[in-house]
Amino acid sequence: MNAINNRTLLWGAAALIATAALGVLALRHPPEAGMGVSEGRILQVVAGENFWGSLASQLGGSHAHVLSIVSDPNADPHEYASTTDDARAVANADYAIFNGAGYDSWGDKLLGASQNPNRKLLDIANLLGKKEGDNPHFFYSPAYVNQVVLQMESDFIALDPADAPYYRQQYAVLSAALAGYQNRIIGIKHQFAGTKVAATEDVFTYLADAAGLDLVSPPAFMLAVAEGNDPPAASVAEFERLLGSGEVRVLVYNQQTITPLTVNIEKMAADRGMGIVGITEIITPPKLSFQGWMNGEVIELQHALSAKASGH
Repeated sequence: MNAINNRTLLWGAAALIATAALGVLALRHPPEAGMGVSEGRILQVVAGENFWGSLASQLGGSHAHVLSIVSDPNADPHEYASTTDDARAVANADYAIFNGAGYDSWGDKLLGASQNPNRKLLDIANLLGKKEGDNPHFFYSPAYVNQVVLQMESDFIALDPADAPYYRQQYAVLSAALAGYQNRIIGIKHQFAGTKVAATEDVFTYLADAAGLDLVSPPAFMLAVAEGNDPPAASVAEFERLLGSGEVRVLVYNQQTITPLTVNIEKMAADRGMGIVGITEIITPPKLSFQGWMNGEVIELQHALSAKASGH
């Protein structure tokens, strides 16, 4: 019996030593890049713009590191000049998110410069069935935002299936947060549906549609300004006629595109006592969440419509 007990003790000691040795080896050899997030790896995510990056960051939480390439409020996403740092980030990304439809065509060059078979791509225009030439400001449509977030959740789970419950929980929290500004838009629709408004650019089109507002500014004018071109003379005359008619309650302008013409349009609107709302194409200030940014702009729109409705 003593011999057996001694042998058992020796085997137990050997097992403890082996377990300790394995622990040391595990410390010396961290998880490889191909292992799941739950095993120690963080997903590397690159977004073309900070509005999509904010959503991805909230969804990925502690399991994703998100870099937004365009986050400067003074930068024009259409004309952004990518850098070598951007190229390196895209090359090493597990997940890349670009707006598409010609909005960030510089992203196509970054993707083409690095062949990464393990990188997953979300081209939002393709997801939404849009193409170049369509209005690319999808982030102003609540329905499109919800569709994109749902796809992001699916993609995160595909990249890291072991942490699917975590991403589902993050999705539920983010959806609840987005509902705040989206419900406010529904409230505007209930109260002000059919109200005539104008905008200097088509960046506002999707939001106007969601809020049930009648966007009457000439499409040719809005498109030309958005693309950095001079609007046709006929569209300028029509815009000025609309502002002078007294039918338009609010003017919405893009604070990132200021030209002598848009300044003049804004002055005409102010002289006629119209409500004026400034919006941006990049989250401003950059530290705000997507929903914080949107909610602030929607509140301004709501106040402008309410003020004009009450005669102030």
